[in-house]
Amino acid sequence: MAADIPAFTLNDGTKMPSVGMGCWMGGYGGGQRVNAMVKKALQAGYRHFDTAAGYGNEEQVGAALRESGIPREELYVVTKLGGDKHARVHEAFEESLSKLGLDYIDLYLVHWPQAENDTEEVLKPHEAPTIVDTWKDMEKLLDTGKVKSIGVSNFSVKTLTELLPHAKVIPAANQVEMHPFLPQYELQKFCEEKGILITAYSPLGQPPAVGKEGVPSLLTNPTILSIAKERGVTPAQVLLSWGVQRGTAVIPKSENEERMKANITLVKLSDAETQGIDAEHKKPGLHRSLLSYHSVIDGKGAVFGWTYEQLGWNLTKGGVVPS
Repeated sequence: MAADIPAFTLNDGTKMPSVGMGCWMGGYGGGQRVNAMVKKALQAGYRHFDTAAGYGNEEQVGAALRESGIPREELYVVTKLGGDKHARVHEAFEESLSKLGLDYIDLYLVHWPQAENDTEEVLKPHEAPTIVDTWKDMEKLLDTGKVKSIGVSNFSVKTLTELLPHAKVIPAANQVEMHPFLPQYELQKFCEEKGILITAYSPLGQPPAVGKEGVPSLLTNPTILSIAKERGVTPAQVLLSWGVQRGTAVIPKSENEERMKANITLVKLSDAETQGIDAEHKKPGLHRSLLSYHSVIDGKGAVFGWTYEQLGWNLTKGGVVPS
């Protein structure tokens, strides 16, 4: 039975379950692990599943969904265009669809604004295919009848502002890192004004980074722990409920059945509790990304070949928000 959670209506009229299962396994692939995780998640009531060509596990995710016997129309499936396929959008889409073994995809996203050439070299923002070139090919996919919605991921106010004047179809969603330490208020306001739903990835942080090299933990944060204790729920439930209440979809990932069940059981937070969580990022050292993909290019903070400035991210080295 599907979990009793809210659904968000996208700008094209389709509906997305507010809580999904992220299928990035911390490394490329996942094989039987991801297949087993999806099957457990289906049993726990999940109907929204998020994967990507770059995760290397579309086949295993698709197999679990097909073998479940759950009607296709009750499932919400998201996958993403790889950076090396920006010049071959239709080919990449068909490949993902084939690997999933489904008749259609609910939401297809441009995974990152960065495009790569045939030798996997990251192109500069002005080099073709640009984000506008890629988006025009994404729009053509809607004519196939094999995808219901198209959107973007890891786009900022800057990159969306570059894209939208050339878009015939406004992206239905923008999937970004978002949690109480990186609430992305400016981006959320911008997307709401444009009718773009935000999906928060890593809404609980990311285990490999949590607690290491000075990276703070959401799950052991005193404010979150206090609310969870008072409510008799897990810290993860508090974090996910906060995300959904502020109008964003959330895609946590867990292979543990009990945590899966807890994560899709939302609680109604009070205004005081919400305000307390909202204020956490203002504390010293807490306004930051929690992910480990940050690097340095020519002395500047960067992610996957573009500097923060090129991405339009207001961060300093290591993913910290400047004070």
